[in-house]
Amino acid sequence: MSEKQKTLKEAVTVSGAGLHTGKEVNLTFRPAPENHGFKFRRIDLPNQPVIDADADLVTDTSRGTTIEHKGVKVSTIEHALAALTGMDLDNVLIDLDAPETPILDGSSKLYVEAIMKAGVVEQNAERQYFTITEVIRHSDPDRKTELLILPDETYKVSVMIDYDTKVLGTQNAHLSHLNEFADEIGPCRTFVFLHELEYLIKNDLIKGGDLSNAIVFVNRLISQQELDNLAKFFNKPRVEVLEEGILNNLELYFNNEPARHKLLDVIGDLSLVGTRIKGHVIASRPGHVSNVQFARILKQHIKHELSKQALPKFDLNKPALFDINDIKRMLPHRPPFLLVDKILEMSDHDIIGLKNVTMNEGFFVGHFPDEPVMPGVLIVEAMAQAGGIFVLNSVPDPENYITYFLKLENVKFRNKVVPGDTLIFHLELMSPFRRGISHMRGVAYVGNKIAAEAELMAQITKKQ
Repeated sequence: MSEKQKTLKEAVTVSGAGLHTGKEVNLTFRPAPENHGFKFRRIDLPNQPVIDADADLVTDTSRGTTIEHKGVKVSTIEHALAALTGMDLDNVLIDLDAPETPILDGSSKLYVEAIMKAGVVEQNAERQYFTITEVIRHSDPDRKTELLILPDETYKVSVMIDYDTKVLGTQNAHLSHLNEFADEIGPCRTFVFLHELEYLIKNDLIKGGDLSNAIVFVNRLISQQELDNLAKFFNKPRVEVLEEGILNNLELYFNNEPARHKLLDVIGDLSLVGTRIKGHVIASRPGHVSNVQFARILKQHIKHELSKQALPKFDLNKPALFDINDIKRMLPHRPPFLLVDKILEMSDHDIIGLKNVTMNEGFFVGHFPDEPVMPGVLIVEAMAQAGGIFVLNSVPDPENYITYFLKLENVKFRNKVVPGDTLIFHLELMSPFRRGISHMRGVAYVGNKIAAEAELMAQITKKQ
């Protein structure tokens, strides 16, 4: 059964101090149109620039997750994003009048309560999910972190943490459905070890910090003088260490609250993928660095898989736009190095070409005698020739011009090409054609499978 996208019924504002800047921040969640996604808007800056909640825009993960676009930043976004995803929303515009979201109580609780106050409404557009069909894994041996996602019918998250200390060892947390988020995950607060807290204080990095918005674990002996200094810094009458190895600034909601908070962070950071997912995320010792790296891997995987479904549409029964004789008049290449048989379609921004691969190709003699496979470099060359036709079609006398490669990037070979295959090339402009330079993305298909893909840059010049 299909699901509808969701947004807020009305705008709602949450206010508080930014954790690191200490500046008072007003954050407003606003309803947004269908297919809008999550976006941040800096209303304190000229022209009120908007930044997409996108893993590719993350520039810092040292003390939280920061995104930046054209010099405009928004920091510590993970708790707000976790609340939006955890409350099953799709489209929200997030207004801020400062460069950092308010830390509040160190969790998503107050964000969740604000969303409940505003209310949620269904929209007309259907929600699109990407269903995980294979295991995708990311590990970082240096940080001892690992994240993977398994096929599943819903979105689930499991987290394991291990700080190898007496006060905080191994803990696990699990979310089996987003409807558990508000009560089981949203209220769980961030945590810090005392030595980290002392470093942050000395380096003036938590101007908005307070003992009410973090669980502080004490994993060493601490003198009364140090406790008194902490009490003075945070304007508390008294600070002491409880039997559980935490300061008496607050009581734990759950025995495994730290693991639950890490799960909250995973949900917030993976919101940066920008696509709803059906799959089971399993995270071992996660942090913002590994979360964002995994979000980027998932985003690229989804982009690649969706591109397989974007096979260009064409009609083989229609006459070719350019046949082999037209191509020979445009390209200087000749057999055995002419690798495009005809052009099927062309517009102002893309071109579709075709090559029939037969056993008569000269390269099959040596590549390979007992198992003929078309060399990958020739697949890319064939794509480039199709792109060359696109570029040469822009001048009135293409026979007087020649194309030269300037750059190849992101070349990937997905499936082998063998005799009997029909290669379809689809090339699209990545930027406008200027000064004789073309920058295109090409994909080569056999049937509905991608054989190869690449980004190509070439220049046309007049023949000498």
